[in-house]
Amino acid sequence: MDIANPIYGIRKRRRLKLMVGGAALAVAALAALVWRLGPALPVADRGSLWIDAVQQGDMLREVRATGTLVPREIRWLAAATPAQVEQILVWPGTPVQPDTVLMRLADPTVEDALRNARAQVAAAQAEVAAKRAELASQLLDQRSAQAQAQSDYASAKVKADADTIAAKDHLIPRVQFEQGQIALAQLKERSEIERQRVAAFAASMKAQVDAVQAALAQQQSNLQLRQRQADALQVKAGIAGVLQEVAVQEGAQVAAGANLARVARPDVLIARLQVPEVQAKDVALGMPVSVDTHNGVVDGKVERIDPAVRNGSVQVDVSLAGKLPPGARPDLSVDGRILVAQLHDVLSVGRPALAQADADLSLFRLDPGGDTATRVPVRIGAASVDRVQVLRGLKAGDRVILSDTSQWDKYDRIKLK
Repeated sequence: MDIANPIYGIRKRRRLKLMVGGAALAVAALAALVWRLGPALPVADRGSLWIDAVQQGDMLREVRATGTLVPREIRWLAAATPAQVEQILVWPGTPVQPDTVLMRLADPTVEDALRNARAQVAAAQAEVAAKRAELASQLLDQRSAQAQAQSDYASAKVKADADTIAAKDHLIPRVQFEQGQIALAQLKERSEIERQRVAAFAASMKAQVDAVQAALAQQQSNLQLRQRQADALQVKAGIAGVLQEVAVQEGAQVAAGANLARVARPDVLIARLQVPEVQAKDVALGMPVSVDTHNGVVDGKVERIDPAVRNGSVQVDVSLAGKLPPGARPDLSVDGRILVAQLHDVLSVGRPALAQADADLSLFRLDPGGDTATRVPVRIGAASVDRVQVLRGLKAGDRVILSDTSQWDKYDRIKLK
C-alpha cells in the first residue's frame, strides 16, 4: 500500500510557481526592451540619396533662368497697301543685302494712283509757270504806269521851274503860275502812288506765287507717297543679314500693315531670359551673367529688364561678350545664371529639395558612423541656384540628405544601407 508523500506535492507546486514567475519576469523584460527600442527604423538606399557636406567659405548667390538667343537687329517687312503676293523670290535661310528683292506684290490701284499723282504734279507745275508769267506781265504794266507818272512829273517840274522865273519877272500871269504849281503837286502825288502800287504788287505777287508753289508741293508730296507705295510692291530686305521667316504664300491677299517677312543679323545675338517674377526683384542692370548654349558658356551682362510681368516671368536681355560657340543661332534655347551677389565666409550647402530662402526646414543629418541619420531643424538664409546659406542648425563638415524625404516625415531617424 502506497503512502502519499506531502513533501513531494509541496515541491512540485513550488517549482510551478517559480516557472510561472520566471516566465512573467521574462515577458516583462522583453516588453520593456521593445518599448525602449521603439518602432523599427525605416531603411533608405544610400545610392538613391543626394548627400552633401556643409562648407565654410564664399557663396555665389545666383538666379537661374531659361531663354533663347535672339538677333539684336531684327526687321519685319510689312505691306504698305492692300496687295496680292505675286511671287516669292527668296526663302528663309538665304543671306540677303539691303537691296535684295524678297518678293513681288501686285496692286493695280497703286499704279493708277501713281499715274494720277504724276499728272497732278505736271498740272501744278504748269499752274506755277502760268502764274509767274501772268504776274510778271502785270508787274511790267505797273512799272510802265510808274515810269509814265515819273516822266509826267519831271516834265511838269521843268515847266514849273520856268514859270517860277517868269513869274518873278512878271512875264506870265499869276493864275498861270499857280495852276502850274497845282499840276506839279498832283503829278508828284501820282508818281508816289504808282511807286507804292508797284511795291504793293510785288509783295502780293510773292504771296500768289507762294500759294501756287504750296499747291505744287502738296502734289509732289502726294507723288512721293504714291511712288513709295509703288516701290513697296518690290519688297526689299532693307538690311544685310539672313531671311528668317516668310509669313505669306504666293497668291495670298494681304492687308496694309500685314507682316510679310523677317530679316535679322545672325552675327549679333543677345540672350533673352525669362526670369521668374519672384526672383526678378533681385536682378539689376549690369549684373554679370553666364549663358550656357549647351555647346559652350558665354559671359555677358544684364542690359535691359522688362518693366512688365508676362506669364509669371520678367524678360531680361543679356548682351554677350566674346565669340559665340559653334552652332549658336537665333531661337537657340539657352540657360542663364545671373550673379546677384557674393557672400563671404558663410556656411552653405547644396540646395535641398523644395527649399526657399529665409525659411525653416528639417534635414536628416548623418550620424558619425554614417549608418543612420537624425532629423535636425535648420534655418536657411539666402538661396542660390544650387546652394543655400545655413544660418543655424548645422556646422561645417556635417553631412545632410538633400533629397526629398517627405516619405519619412513621421520618423526622426532613418537607417542607411
